[in-house]
Amino acid sequence: MDIKDLKPRTGAGSLRIADSDELVIMEHFGGVPAGRVRPLEHGLVIICNAGVAQFEYDGHTVQLSKNDLFLLMAHSVVEKFMSSVDFDCRELWFSRGEMWNMNMYVKNSLADLLPLKHNPKVTLSDTDAAQFETYFKQLSYHMRNSSQLLYPEITHSIVGAFLLEVLSVLRRGNNILKDNNLINNSGLHGRKLADRFVQLVEQSDGRIRRVDEFAQMLNVTPKYLSKLLMETMHRKPSVIVAFFTLQAIENRLRYTDMTMQQIADDLHFANASFFGKYFKEHSGMTPMEYRIKYHQDEKK
Repeated sequence: MDIKDLKPRTGAGSLRIADSDELVIMEHFGGVPAGRVRPLEHGLVIICNAGVAQFEYDGHTVQLSKNDLFLLMAHSVVEKFMSSVDFDCRELWFSRGEMWNMNMYVKNSLADLLPLKHNPKVTLSDTDAAQFETYFKQLSYHMRNSSQLLYPEITHSIVGAFLLEVLSVLRRGNNILKDNNLINNSGLHGRKLADRFVQLVEQSDGRIRRVDEFAQMLNVTPKYLSKLLMETMHRKPSVIVAFFTLQAIENRLRYTDMTMQQIADDLHFANASFFGKYFKEHSGMTPMEYRIKYHQDEKK
């Protein structure tokens, strides 16, 4: 597929811990490269400072203006980016490994971000905007002063609090609340395992759909994996696998000229007929109906 890997830039305006791309701050950012892009290794928190921008995010139109916060998740496709001449935003790029270095797994993990994939934007109140301004100033200060004792640990701690604030405002803004009676604290190991499962499903790009195969990769039984994911994400593993499989199919239907047989072969379906039945069962339309509808919507 003609989709470029979006990576954090280097040079002026970007801050890192040493030369690592695990955590990157961009204080001023005016847009994304032309064409279709997706970050494969990072999630991004984007806060608009000025101007307006519009783009397609996994096929949905998104508009950003001042004080809008947007969570761009790994493996999501961005295209058709347009912006005003004065558009400016701040960005925090974080890798999965960066989140694993933070002590925030008792109640939060990357697995918790999945419900936000369809609701990734919120408009910040003046109070929240001022709070995030403070976070960026603290991060910029510490990342520019690497000679300080314990500066990496201090920076990671600030980022951990920053990301928790992001989750908080997104959940408030989208009315995504957890029922505390359903939360079962499975501990650090359990949440890391849930995150690893999500990562493996993402990386399979729709080519692996059997839960027992993922369980084997994780060295656990399918029954244990199902129990763990219900405790940490309140979802069956098959639902998560289907979610990312549909995304992989939709990307090929939207962004390539692959035939149904070629897509079926690429995603390891037994044949094009079985591929078509799978897609219709989960989406309500045939692959060709989806392709036609998407391109008709694109021309409007």
